[in-house]
Amino acid sequence: MTKKTKVVIVGAGFGGIAVAKRLAGSDIEVTLIDRRNYHLFQPMLYQVATADLSPADIAWPIRGLFSGERNIAVVLSEVTATDKAAREVVAGGRRYPYDFLILATGSGNSYFNHPEWEPYAPGLKRIIDATEIRKRILLAFEHAEIASDATEQRRLLNFVMVGGGPTGVEMAGAMAELARVALARDFRHIDPKAARVVLVEAGERLLAGFAPDLSEYARRCLEKLGVEVQLGQPVQAVNEQGVQVGATFIPTATVIWAAGVKADGPGQWLGAETDRGGRVAVGPDLAVPGHPEIFVIGDAAKVIWEGERLVPGLAPAAKQGGRYVAEVIRARLENRAPPPFRYRHVGSLAMIGRNAAVADFGKLKLRGRLAWWFWGLVHIYLLINARAATLVLLEWAWAYLTRKKGARLITGLRPLFVEPAGPKP
Repeated sequence: MTKKTKVVIVGAGFGGIAVAKRLAGSDIEVTLIDRRNYHLFQPMLYQVATADLSPADIAWPIRGLFSGERNIAVVLSEVTATDKAAREVVAGGRRYPYDFLILATGSGNSYFNHPEWEPYAPGLKRIIDATEIRKRILLAFEHAEIASDATEQRRLLNFVMVGGGPTGVEMAGAMAELARVALARDFRHIDPKAARVVLVEAGERLLAGFAPDLSEYARRCLEKLGVEVQLGQPVQAVNEQGVQVGATFIPTATVIWAAGVKADGPGQWLGAETDRGGRVAVGPDLAVPGHPEIFVIGDAAKVIWEGERLVPGLAPAAKQGGRYVAEVIRARLENRAPPPFRYRHVGSLAMIGRNAAVADFGKLKLRGRLAWWFWGLVHIYLLINARAATLVLLEWAWAYLTRKKGARLITGLRPLFVEPAGPKP
């Protein structure tokens, strides 16, 4: 019996799923390992965090995606090491042999050497992050409703987003609309419209990867929504009482981190050199130098695009990398020489608020309502199945027509609000 080629994929994000789909139905044995049992559509996590969508709208069980593919085995486990000499992946105390290994582990949040900030400023990378942020936001309003201390009530109604990239901009806009529209009539002792939403960016403009005129448009739109945009202001400290921004301290109970990402895992497992973002440098075929059987794709890979520019950490880039690696594996098994990877930039999109978005396709730039519709169509297209697209469309239609958010659930445990000791104003 001919020995079948074994491919191990670590990570069921956009890149890992793209590889598996391209190899589905072949005579290659594929093992897909992930520490979670679902594939997540990460670009729409912020809509879970701001109660537009529920987690089930943007996540799907991995096994369900490949239930009909007999050559693909799904393993729920966490990878802890790779044995390059033996060509094995170590996960959950077991070893999984491979002929080809694809590391598509994505990235986590970077706190720029300040891990102590994380408990007070969660990022937005996982479902649990989104539901935790949603809980903190909604609890802030609930606690403010019953607070008798005016200073504490004001602190609870301050919301700070750190990072002026697409995630920060989208969170700030959605947060402003949640406070000023969706919750406007729901409370009796506070006015949600008086909530202060602050977007902090250390750079000189928002959406640094977009054209300057689109960045300026985004800033104006956010300010029109009531968001306070602070540019050129790095965060100095974050604690349970608030955020130190430059020389100003902003008291708040809710900080959301969208300021940086870092890839953890592949560099350590491979003993490979990484850049400051934890990305592993790969060759033109996305393989690790010296190990043509090991590929790194998506956010974990440092891939040269144009000059010194790197391929961005976007979903389309990860999917392109995944499809390419699947074709490289096929080519090698057929003794063909694959062409080098060429990234095709399909554009950058960012939602700002109702009827407002920006889209940068290089020579073509869109803004306003047209870009908003385009953002919606693209994200519906990228959703992984028809059921998910239908549910999201229904949720969006309901929110657009009623201006209500249907997923305003406080889940998980958290201590009840206790007012700080001291004299009342």
